[in-house]
Amino acid sequence: MESLHNTEQQQQQPSETLQVDPKPKLKPKTVPKRFVKNQIPDSILTTRPSTAVSLLPQNYSFEIHKCVWRVRSAEAKRVALQLPEGLLMYSCILSTYLTSFADVTHCFILGDVTYGACCVDDFSASALNADLLIHYGHSCLVPVDHTKIPCLYVFVEIKIDVNRLVETLKLNIDDLKKIILAGTIQFASAIRAAKPELEKHGFTVMIPQSKPLSAGEILGCTAPKISISKEECVVVFIADGRFHLEAFMIANPGIRTFRYDPYLGKLFLEEYDNKGMRETRKSAIEKAKAVTNWGIVLGTLGRQGNPRILERLQKRMTDKGFDYVL
Repeated sequence: MESLHNTEQQQQQPSETLQVDPKPKLKPKTVPKRFVKNQIPDSILTTRPSTAVSLLPQNYSFEIHKCVWRVRSAEAKRVALQLPEGLLMYSCILSTYLTSFADVTHCFILGDVTYGACCVDDFSASALNADLLIHYGHSCLVPVDHTKIPCLYVFVEIKIDVNRLVETLKLNIDDLKKIILAGTIQFASAIRAAKPELEKHGFTVMIPQSKPLSAGEILGCTAPKISISKEECVVVFIADGRFHLEAFMIANPGIRTFRYDPYLGKLFLEEYDNKGMRETRKSAIEKAKAVTNWGIVLGTLGRQGNPRILERLQKRMTDKGFDYVL
């Protein structure tokens, strides 16, 4: 009877109502850490450099310790190295160091030509059954989550005499105070260091950026377009060649462009025949209008070829009734 009486009392008690907030409180955004602790262990950072590494240029940053730590953390035993032509001479030194200090059993040196960041050859590295690809000399144009195997980019920044660069610009282009400063990724640190020094002498310095590239970096396939008046500014491009510079001059015709060679310490006035290039291109387009048989070539160097563009082009040609050979 007691249990029945207790049950009746419990049933007579009013049930509790749940109150639901119509506007749930949002969690505050986590502020990203401004300072991140270096993840490379001291045991690697304090490793005495071998005789092989001492043969590398002292002003070239191959980030040896980061490469060793990346290889060890990934437990990679088969590593592929990819370098542009100018750095290929150091590939055997890097291979020797990785096999000695990173427990690498097989180190492959890819011999295909590497023109730029779009030539990341993860397909060849994957065909060699490599566990990791280390790409030297370019930035991350192809995201690391898009490659078939894990990929590490090493920019190989080169230290140059920034004071000589500043003095050379002061001496030669003092009449124009607006400078657009750019170059290849190897000289990104020099570009950042030269900007405040030039501003101390009254120059207005702009470092353009075309994402996802780093600020000031120019590639042969990717160049930013400048929106300021062409008569008020001058371009200074830091590089030992003009391969990537031509892309910038095509995208920005009419701007006076100089190239500073950091190895010679000299400034060169560069020109590009934009009018002739457009006329040649227009002539080729006019000839192509009367053509019905086509040949399609898909670039296979690294990541240059785009299968989606190929499929779209094939569909358009089929719709137009053109004959083509792939």
